Amino acid sequence: MSVESEVSLDGTKLMITVKGRFDFGSHQAFRDAYERFYKVPELYVVDLKDTTYMDSSALGMLLLLRDHAGGDNAEVQVINSNPDVRKILAISNFDKLFDIS
Repeated sequence: MSVESEVSLDGTKLMITVKGRFDFGSHQAFRDAYERFYKVPELYVVDLKDTTYMDSSALGMLLLLRDHAGGDNAEVQVINSNPDVRKILAISNFDKLFDIS
């Protein structure tokens, strides 16, 4: 498991990449990925291309990110999820809260 983050040069976009298992063991690394920036980005992108597993604690972490980013006014995208992860997101109705592609 690893979580990496990269902010755009202008500071408006934060890309968070989760590799391996996205579960409770990722909690602190995932929070650090977005809380360590002084300037709040306008867009958060969570790339799940290399995520092999996701559990309910990962769903909770996505909700915490959404709250941190501004709640209903937040722009958070979840991209590149594999079919299994996409199914979990769909069952949880996260497509109503996040832009999932």
